[in-house]
Amino acid sequence: MTSATETPKPNLLELLWRAAPEAGRGPRKGLTVDAVVAAAVELADREGLEALTVRRLAQELGKAPMTLYTYVPGKTELVALMLDFLFISMERTEVGGRPWRERLAAVAQDNYALYRAHPWAAAASPSRPPLGPGQCAKYEHELQALEGLGLGDVEMDDVLAHLLGFVRIAAQDAAQADAERAASAMSDQEWWEANGPLLAKVLDPERFPTAVRVGQAAGEAHDAAYDADHAFAFGLERTLDGLAPLIER
Repeated sequence: MTSATETPKPNLLELLWRAAPEAGRGPRKGLTVDAVVAAAVELADREGLEALTVRRLAQELGKAPMTLYTYVPGKTELVALMLDFLFISMERTEVGGRPWRERLAAVAQDNYALYRAHPWAAAASPSRPPLGPGQCAKYEHELQALEGLGLGDVEMDDVLAHLLGFVRIAAQDAAQADAERAASAMSDQEWWEANGPLLAKVLDPERFPTAVRVGQAAGEAHDAAYDADHAFAFGLERTLDGLAPLIER
């Protein structure tokens, strides 16, 4: 039960739109929801989302953990606020007047750049994020890439969801490759130099003729076993190819 001097905890939409009443529990000393969210984004960028806890964030801000709960009820709400913060400030390429493929490619590239700059965000992004101001502005802008193409409203939403789903997966794969590279403490070239002699012995061209031939060609082309940016560019073109019959019909 809420006391007469205590304001009920705001729900997520109230927090996203900064429509929550001022909390009445204890003094507020120089913090705002925006400051808490910005500090959380910085921590997640530096150490990953798994390192983000209310206690750890309180330490970063020099506050007691209970103080932060007067701003954000918990980690779930905090992550939603962090994502909306990114969506508000992300770069948005102007798509007006371009062919449809260029429009959708720009939308995909903007999202991929966002996720590469903030690797935790791709895994944290739900397929239907809470409708905060950042998400709404992002959705409005990205729908403009599909406006006037003859698609129905539901088709526009479907196409955008399909495109952004591909981008999220590509960005998660890229982040995983980065994490594995960092964990090995070796560049791709160093890894191949260290493991090449053994691989040359076990990968018998007579036993695995196609795998050896194709793997060698791909490795030489990308100077790595896996090139995340190439995978994204290739996958984007194939995704757009798949959408072409619907849009160009």
